[in-house]
Amino acid sequence: MAQPVYKVWMMKYTESWYKLSKEEQEKHDAKIAEALKSVGGEMVLMRVSLWCSENWLFWGVEKFPSIEAVQQHSELLFNLNHFQYVESTSYLGSEMPGM
Repeated sequence: MAQPVYKVWMMKYTESWYKLSKEEQEKHDAKIAEALKSVGGEMVLMRVSLWCSENWLFWGVEKFPSIEAVQQHSELLFNLNHFQYVESTSYLGSEMPGM
């Protein structure tokens, strides 16, 4: 039985992101949000950390219905050239039994 998978991610923009116009950035963000929704994922929270981290400007938690949804989402991000615009790291986890 599939169980929810959580992804914790940390990211910062690359130089390519800053070369986009504000309109292009907004369009890309909308496509990224749609990609998450299309696989049944949801943004649990997103936070700004630029005031306390030189390495990561933002971090967040996403919830997916299954590991297959995580894999599909990763493929969508790749096809949208998302990783041209961000540098990131992420960790996956499942709900802790008994909590």
